[in-house]
Amino acid sequence: MPHNAVSPSSPATRTGATRSTTFDWLDEQHRLRREAGLVRTLRPRPEPGAGEPAVLDLAGNDYLGLSRHPEVTRAAADAAHRWGAGSTGSRLVSGSTALHTRLEEALAEFCGFEAALVFSSGYAANLAAVTALAPPPELSGARGLLVSDEGNHASLIDGCRLARAGRAVVPHADPEAAGKALAAHPGRGLVVTDSVFSVDGDAAPLAALARQCRRHGAGLLVDDAHGLGVLGDGGRGAVHAAGLAGAPDVVSTVTLSKSLGAQGGVVLGPARVIAHLVSSARTFIFDTGLAPAAAAAALAALEVLRREPGRAARVRAVAGDLHARLTGAGLTAVRPDAAVVSVRAPSPRAAVRWQADCRAAGIEVGCFRPPSVPDGVSRLRLTARADLTDAQVERAAGTVVGTAAAEGFLNARRAHG
Repeated sequence: MPHNAVSPSSPATRTGATRSTTFDWLDEQHRLRREAGLVRTLRPRPEPGAGEPAVLDLAGNDYLGLSRHPEVTRAAADAAHRWGAGSTGSRLVSGSTALHTRLEEALAEFCGFEAALVFSSGYAANLAAVTALAPPPELSGARGLLVSDEGNHASLIDGCRLARAGRAVVPHADPEAAGKALAAHPGRGLVVTDSVFSVDGDAAPLAALARQCRRHGAGLLVDDAHGLGVLGDGGRGAVHAAGLAGAPDVVSTVTLSKSLGAQGGVVLGPARVIAHLVSSARTFIFDTGLAPAAAAAALAALEVLRREPGRAARVRAVAGDLHARLTGAGLTAVRPDAAVVSVRAPSPRAAVRWQADCRAAGIEVGCFRPPSVPDGVSRLRLTARADLTDAQVERAAGTVVGTAAAEGFLNARRAHG
């Protein structure tokens, strides 16, 4: 036997045999997901100009239509040429550039906060804010409490799970329940909520939540990912619209990947909060910084929004038009408070078929199924865009209604409704 051969009875072979069965349980999980209609698959977008017919996108989160704006793409390209393809390291090592600082200053000023800190993603920003702002027992004298809305985004939920604090999950959009949870806990509290919930597109009662927080000496952390660029004066966000921007007890997070058409996440708040995150937030300290091209793109998009504040009103109008057309035809859809229009589907499998039918007809829509939806109800999720024409809105709504009717979903709704 050659000196480097492996005997059938050698430890290496036995280990290899063990490895071959270690993940057999995944096959059963895949079977169960397939039977429930919950298998996820990757479907790359076709390359522009690749010969496929144009598909109207109402699935992505490019609310203001800025991801392909020539000023935005040019800024990204210029930054890549000047600074390189990546940031080369964490923000505390080599990953901070003048672009990052300019973006933080511009966003803080635009949204009405004292300071801001840029992260590589919105997910990382939320993990940082929740975990770093939940006071551990050795610092606060008592275990802190995180009060989380049951409809919160996964990044907020994961932040609560990772934090060294107690947590209470309260009913959706219920300030009174949040107040009761705070009152029952003697330690410091932090209420955590989306501003606009990503599943149904409904808005949180931020002013009422803030009153409960102040009554009990708690802080308020708001994920304004779906509010920035859509709500508030000129798109300054839901926190700004609620009159809470810049308050000493309020922190907000936003993404750069939705209304600003780029990539990344940001925490906005009092300067002492941002200084604390720089020194303690693990997803800031140990993660590679946001690529300069993304920072430059977000800066350029913010300048476009400043110059064209009507884009925020337009995206809300498009969402309202879509909702009116869909519900007028007999579908069940939640009235949108921002850009998300959620249409209920009969089942997970039905939602997948419905989405595929829309795609075949030239309309790309989102499909939300468990576990992405906390209430277990599957949905088609349409996202309005400020750059859609009235004709495109009519076409999109007509396609969704037509495919629903072809599948029998519309008749079922009318029979029960």
